[in-house]
Amino acid sequence: MPSLPAQGLLTVLLVEDNAGDVRLVREAFREGQMRHRLDVVGDGEEALAYLRGVEPHGAAPRPDLILLDLNVPRKNGYEVLREVKEDPGLRRIPVVVFSSSDAERDVALCYDLHANCCVQKPGGLEEFIAILQAIETFWLGTVRRPARSRYVRGR
Repeated sequence: MPSLPAQGLLTVLLVEDNAGDVRLVREAFREGQMRHRLDVVGDGEEALAYLRGVEPHGAAPRPDLILLDLNVPRKNGYEVLREVKEDPGLRRIPVVVFSSSDAERDVALCYDLHANCCVQKPGGLEEFIAILQAIETFWLGTVRRPARSRYVRGR
């Protein structure tokens, strides 16, 4: 089991508007190895409000990881990714694009916008859970991230 980082409870922001996928992500993380907090927002504008501490998200913790679907309303995933990676107060937060798209142009655009990685959502339940647990293990347990104290709130 990976060790828990010194900063304690890990926070994941899931940007997803599909209730079924939200349920699967919750289940996969619940079965995972690490203590975490999973916060969910259903559209791109709310994701940016959460990240910037705009009410009603003023007390929300800085996430250790963002799981971002590309096809969310109000601001799509590309717009969210662009704004996160252009904002000096947010750009260090790892963003995993977790989308059903397998189009090469979508993958290329995500990396052009500085996504940390792109993962295609699998169709089967067991594979979905396995992939999310691998994301959890790698991004929340294996990699080294800047200390939370170095994060500053966005605009």
